Amino acid sequence: MNHYLLFLAIAFLFSACSSEDVSLSEQPNEKDMNESTEVSEDLPPESESPERHSEGITEKVDENVQEEAIEEDEKAEDTSLVPYEGDIEHIFFHPLMAYPELSFSGPQAQGYNDWFITIDEFHRTLEELYKQDFILIYLEDVYEKVDGEIKEKTLELPEGKKPLVLSIDDVNYYDYMREEGNVYQLILDDEGQIATYSINPEGEEVVSYENEIIPILDTFVEEHPDFSHEGAKGVIALTGYEGVLGYRTNDLDSPHYEKEKERAIAVVERLKETGWTFGSHSYGHIDIGKASLKQVKRDTKRWKNEVEIITGSTPLYFFPFGSRVSPGDERYEYLVDEGYEVLAAVGPTTHTKIIEGAYTQDRRRIDGMAFIQQPHLLKDLLDSDYVLDRDSRPERFLKPDNR
Repeated sequence: MNHYLLFLAIAFLFSACSSEDVSLSEQPNEKDMNESTEVSEDLPPESESPERHSEGITEKVDENVQEEAIEEDEKAEDTSLVPYEGDIEHIFFHPLMAYPELSFSGPQAQGYNDWFITIDEFHRTLEELYKQDFILIYLEDVYEKVDGEIKEKTLELPEGKKPLVLSIDDVNYYDYMREEGNVYQLILDDEGQIATYSINPEGEEVVSYENEIIPILDTFVEEHPDFSHEGAKGVIALTGYEGVLGYRTNDLDSPHYEKEKERAIAVVERLKETGWTFGSHSYGHIDIGKASLKQVKRDTKRWKNEVEIITGSTPLYFFPFGSRVSPGDERYEYLVDEGYEVLAAVGPTTHTKIIEGAYTQDRRRIDGMAFIQQPHLLKDLLDSDYVLDRDSRPERFLKPDNR
């Protein structure tokens, strides 16, 4: 950085003393600016520096360089990393209610009130988490596999920041979701950026960046880069029985299958480039606590055959229904043998334990039931009273005893 700033200063002074123009055409490209708020210190100057013309100019340049160096040192101190000791928070969501008027007027209105949140609620959740000094991390930042054993890994973060893993379940956009207020699918826009496609209640086709978690969080991190450690965003947990990301890749005999798979892979690749990772939510959204070992094996193989070929392999498995199997159970051992290193269920508080070959976790849900029925369980994360979208949720659902 200092070499680059020195060159800028010299080039400016040289242009003031010469009739010749000095041009600096090389700039960091848009992709680089999105990925980092800092320009590489190794960025070479475009051309050799012109000679300085007087001692006065040399002294002025030296003063500017010293001031810039001090500013850079201060920035480095502000962003220095320190070992983190404490809990690793993991919260999860379902896709947003893009059109809550549909969600709350359909046959599954109670389910939407319990398990989903609105666009405004997600924005406010991000505000609250940011205010509490949370920072998004990758799950791979907190554990590693060494000689076949899962071990905790030292996590280093900017001082004062608290780690947060974020995941989203069922980013598949099932048929019922399309009919009852969610978007239809994730797409790539003309510039290769993630957007959503849906049809609004008026029957109009809509391409948006403001009605689903993924593009909203992408924008938030772009505006608040200190909310993400090394570009981390979240984990997208997928089933497969109605395709993935809104693409019906479950119908292998369809004449449209190859095209659907191709489009889904393109979206996956872009998501990975921008800090998103993928996890299994089982193929058929099975209740693993009630399923037999035979059913778990069949389900897992189908996920790997139909979903993994799109997302790539993943060591992350998130149990549907908040169900779980315990260490020592043959179903648990099977999942570990299949390469799953993280096995996560759902719980009221953060809980992490490495046991019998896996990094096990309880995730905390962020949804209407938590806001309305159990706000005390979220008070260390956010103010549920502030986050709750009373303008979108029907009055009949806003009382704690509505169920």
